[in-house]
Amino acid sequence: MQVLVGDIGGTKTALGLATTEQSRVVLQQTREFASAEFASLAAIVQRYLTETDVSVRKAAFAVAGPVRERASRTTNLPWELDADALEQMLGFSNVVLLNDLEATAWSLTALAPADLATLYPGESVTGNACVVAAGTGLGEAGLFWDGQRYHPFATEGGHADFAPTNALESALYDVLTERFGHVSWERVVSGMGIRHLHDFLLVFRGAQRPDWLSEAARTGDEAAAIAQAAAAGSCPICMEAMALFFRLYGREAGNMALKQMALGGVFLAGGIAPKNLDALKRSAFLDGFFDKGRLEPLMRAMPVHVIMQPHAPLIGAARFMAAQ
Repeated sequence: MQVLVGDIGGTKTALGLATTEQSRVVLQQTREFASAEFASLAAIVQRYLTETDVSVRKAAFAVAGPVRERASRTTNLPWELDADALEQMLGFSNVVLLNDLEATAWSLTALAPADLATLYPGESVTGNACVVAAGTGLGEAGLFWDGQRYHPFATEGGHADFAPTNALESALYDVLTERFGHVSWERVVSGMGIRHLHDFLLVFRGAQRPDWLSEAARTGDEAAAIAQAAAAGSCPICMEAMALFFRLYGREAGNMALKQMALGGVFLAGGIAPKNLDALKRSAFLDGFFDKGRLEPLMRAMPVHVIMQPHAPLIGAARFMAAQ
């Protein structure tokens, strides 16, 4: 079966043509588009079809936001998506929408060993699993193991309440509460979270915002610039911000793992972990992950992997469509 698959994110939208055969997925004609440069998903799809001359009648789109009754309002984009309307506009016979982390969860059994990097081996146990993805936002999904196969499902756990555990985090919480009202985990564990952590630490430490970072904010990815300066050791505040970010990432990944009883594995997705893998391995991520009081031994049984395959949501969208 051939199907158009898409990964619709706050920063970029990736499209490709997928061919599925059992659990195997072959992707062709993949393209990426800057989401904010288009008024709608339909406009991106039409551009893709024109550029590639692909002829297809079915599509599965992984969306960064909750999907209800074949519709979704994207969390970090001003788009409202409706599968029925997309079928009409594009002339497709079938369009399905699913959460992007649910799509990533669907991809796991189709990924090759080279598509994963092991952060912590844990114990080899078959059981529930979960995916936690820090990127433009923070996405989370679960996989229920019924004894024979996995059943992926979406969550919006990234928008659950952030909880501070020490004086520094309490000060951070107060600043973000004043700014946003509700402080979710996405506010601190995401690309926007890296910026929030850095801005907070500038004030908390009484430091000046460097000119090069202001320039990066105007012309490129500010969070990536902070991460690069931290890796180079050229900016103490950047280094502290990334150290705090990785610890908080570990804490929230551990929270999700506890709630899903993820003895089958915890999988880190999104753009930040694979792009900063060396820094992640050197960080206090696992300290935050393990730090669950009396349940630390349980946490140490759970394997932690990083998904290195950038097209995992496309692969998962194809597998989801094939399973319907």
